[in-house]
Amino acid sequence: MGEKRAEIRRAPIVGRYTQDELALASRNSGMPLEALRYDLTPAGLHYLLIHFDIPATDAATWQLRIEGLVSKPKAYSLADLRRMPASTVRVTMECAGNGRGQTSPRYPSMPWLEEGVSTAEWTGVPLSILLEEIKVKESAQEIVFHGADRGLDRGIEHTFSRSLIPSEAMRDGVLVAYAMNGEPLPPQHGAPLRLVVPDWYGMASVKWLERIEAIDHAFDGVQQMGSYHFRSVPGEKGVPCTRMRVNSLMAPPGIPDYYGRRRNVDAGRAEILGRAWSGNAPIRRVEFAADGAWQDAVLDVAAGAHAWRRWTVRWNAVRGAHELRCRATDETGAVQPLDPPWDVTGFGNNAAQRVEVSVR
Repeated sequence: MGEKRAEIRRAPIVGRYTQDELALASRNSGMPLEALRYDLTPAGLHYLLIHFDIPATDAATWQLRIEGLVSKPKAYSLADLRRMPASTVRVTMECAGNGRGQTSPRYPSMPWLEEGVSTAEWTGVPLSILLEEIKVKESAQEIVFHGADRGLDRGIEHTFSRSLIPSEAMRDGVLVAYAMNGEPLPPQHGAPLRLVVPDWYGMASVKWLERIEAIDHAFDGVQQMGSYHFRSVPGEKGVPCTRMRVNSLMAPPGIPDYYGRRRNVDAGRAEILGRAWSGNAPIRRVEFAADGAWQDAVLDVAAGAHAWRRWTVRWNAVRGAHELRCRATDETGAVQPLDPPWDVTGFGNNAAQRVEVSVR
């Protein structure tokens, strides 16, 4: 069934989370912030956002078709791809809606707080090799990536599909991946094949990839034109979400209260560690604050062109209640804001993290 055009957008809401939001939060999962201690997020802790169902797939019979405005259309089996030159790229991936649950009014969707980010090493065939082999024609304006997952969003039935312009698709690091952290892709992460687009928000990295199509016009799929746009007022066309905004997080120190996750820390010297990333430029600086007094953190050597950067700071914790914060600056000079930037659908919230701590 083709895409049926309709535009049904949910209105922002204030107040308690709805049953539908809670169902999404139960089905999807964020990375526990204590996992920031890992350079590579274990596959079972990597954040997940699955729009529809995890499709039934069979690696033995799976084929990736590349067609459209190409001179040599071809279907590749997983075995075909594994015989081709491989590359492994360490990539920090963040959901565009990360932080949505911290805004008010909020858009009713997956109510991320700040755990929708992770880093993994992906192995596969550079997309540029495949596109060069099938010879994309000069008339192609966009490359469309079609996943096998299908459902309805805003009243329109469709597969999850996204596009890139050819220069972005040919960029170094963009992979058709079949392995994650040295192991075959798990089903929830797109097995047997997925796209990985470094530096972009996660929606670009289409999972369960089964078809690539070169077209001579702007792709108007639901997930391309109807969603994933920054919008400051309802009804406007907005600006497409592409590269990740500068962001940082700390691993909350001490031990948590079970229900409220409030942190309890012993008095004395405490080491705080975290990660910072940006899809636009390397990280230049990370600052840490206790009760509004900012200081520079120490940055580790960068772990890769597309991966988060570890930072540490020592904090002299004294008895009482405190608020800890962190914020990053990238090489373009972009700095995390202290308050969430307003967005109609809750995309791109990169406000500086707050952690409430009780020192005993």
